[in-house]
Amino acid sequence: MNCHGPKMKMDPALHTERKPDWIKVRLPNDPKFWSTKSMITDLNLVTVCEEAQCPNRWECWGQGTATFMIAGEKCTRACGFCAVKTARPDALEADEPQRVAEATKRLDLKHVVITAVARDDLRDGGGEHFKNVINAVREVNPGIIIEVLTPDFNDKDFALELCMSARPHIFNHNLETVERLTPIVRSRAKYQRSLTVLQKAKAIAGGKVVTKSGLMLGLGEKEEELFKAMDDLLAHDVTVLTLGQYLRPTPRHLPVVEYIKPEKFDEYKQVALDKGFRHVASGPLVRSSYHAADFRPELDLIEDIEKEAASQA
Repeated sequence: MNCHGPKMKMDPALHTERKPDWIKVRLPNDPKFWSTKSMITDLNLVTVCEEAQCPNRWECWGQGTATFMIAGEKCTRACGFCAVKTARPDALEADEPQRVAEATKRLDLKHVVITAVARDDLRDGGGEHFKNVINAVREVNPGIIIEVLTPDFNDKDFALELCMSARPHIFNHNLETVERLTPIVRSRAKYQRSLTVLQKAKAIAGGKVVTKSGLMLGLGEKEEELFKAMDDLLAHDVTVLTLGQYLRPTPRHLPVVEYIKPEKFDEYKQVALDKGFRHVASGPLVRSSYHAADFRPELDLIEDIEKEAASQA
């Protein structure tokens, strides 16, 4: 594996270099941004906000929120869209669950998103590490909403079961793109496998979890392919959807074939809601965890999850 990013698998001449006016990122001017950054450095944590070059990190950190990326910052896959570096991962850090929990406490979070790189080098793909982090966060912050954004664990049931045994409130795994483009966009991932993992997560939890997924637009997908992906997600029990614009991290990554207009994102949101999704976040700068706390599971679902988590403690 090399750490310089994926090889180009799509004609680079397709790239639209000039960004439209609606793709704007505000630079930090809030002291809380710097205090959040300092805290993350102090606890030696990794955030997907920085590693994936999220365009919203200034806003989120300015609000004192962050998405924590566990299991290191080196991924075993080399997806054509992703800024996270590909390299041989380091060993898991035994104290990372406690450090993440401490960060959520210091930030006084009511909703936390925990994600991870793909760890195909581990037998369980990091499933037990997710479990340990979830348990540590819940112990320190009773009542916090815990959302996980996981890799596909290579569709290993025991690995997914390890993660789900800690009873997260929201299970997120991104489809990322339409079926036709999956072999180009997602290294070693499979469209149907991702759908299966989402459905299995719901089944393992006995239906007592919210399942969520996201798609990037502007990679050359056709509208009918996007609508089919929506239907496929609904058919696999996914009820929360995010839609955002793909932005090219470096010239080594896949080209931006099209910048989707904001009004089109609004249209797609309405289509998704009409199809049956319970909550949809759709816009050029929307990412999986952007304003994640805007959606909150029903109180009875939260209560059931907490009772089951307590009984397993």
